[in-house]
Amino acid sequence: MTAAEMAAVGIYKIALGVEYRGARYRGFQRQRDGVPSIQAALEKALSKVAGGAPVTLSCAGRTDALVHASGQVVHFDTTVERSMHAWVMGANMNLPGDISVTWAKAMPKHFDARFCAMARRYRYVIYNDQIRPAHMAEEVTWNHRPLDIERMREAAKVFLGTHDFSAFRARQCQAKSPIKTVHHLELLQHGRFIVLDIRANAFLHHMVRNIAGVLMTIGAGERPVEWAGQVLQTGVRRTGGVTAHPYGLYLVQVDYPDEFELPTRYLGPHFLSGLEAVSYTHLRAHETKAN
Repeated sequence: MTAAEMAAVGIYKIALGVEYRGARYRGFQRQRDGVPSIQAALEKALSKVAGGAPVTLSCAGRTDALVHASGQVVHFDTTVERSMHAWVMGANMNLPGDISVTWAKAMPKHFDARFCAMARRYRYVIYNDQIRPAHMAEEVTWNHRPLDIERMREAAKVFLGTHDFSAFRARQCQAKSPIKTVHHLELLQHGRFIVLDIRANAFLHHMVRNIAGVLMTIGAGERPVEWAGQVLQTGVRRTGGVTAHPYGLYLVQVDYPDEFELPTRYLGPHFLSGLEAVSYTHLRAHETKAN
């Protein structure tokens, strides 16, 4: 059933683009104990736009506590008719300042923010300096050790393609299979920022943070470049060292089939907007080769 056919019978499926700073939330998913979550804040705000009617969201990726997003996608079903402009502006009027709805679009019945997604893209932002940053301290991961980005780039090559990522999944990971396909993985430098940019068909719990931890250890010269491949081959989580901090992690993009024609925005995070100008051509060329 198309969006127009659904509207004709008074049922609407609405997709939203969402960005948020996750530092004061327990993660995206609503919590039973009532602690702050992105989902609960969004549902409360959208319910007000819907005149008090309850709203239940489904998301593309249930980001963890303290993790951010500039390209999250959610959807909900409702019998309340509102313009797309009203859903965006009304939600933002009722949301806290660290959560924003960026767009809204009426979708066909078969759209699902999670199950229709073909790939997800994350960026892990490292601030590499001897002095901890007073600004953005909860939006980047600070690493005081000088990092050799060329060593990190060389080590990262082993993760491209389809692999068993058991050594990079959290113990509580609920994914049915540890086998995932990484379409691209780049290390980009922008001043003191080092950005791990990774896109895959799907991710295991803590997979990006565990990859980041291994690459930072190699970049600091504490392990050889070959260690990344050795950890991957073991299939054992404890061989990969500690899980990197969540503050630097951003969900920046979710890919869907062209039929849905979802709006697109720059990848983010916002404070790295200049990164697009210096890396866009390189990333496009790499993605074309990988795909």
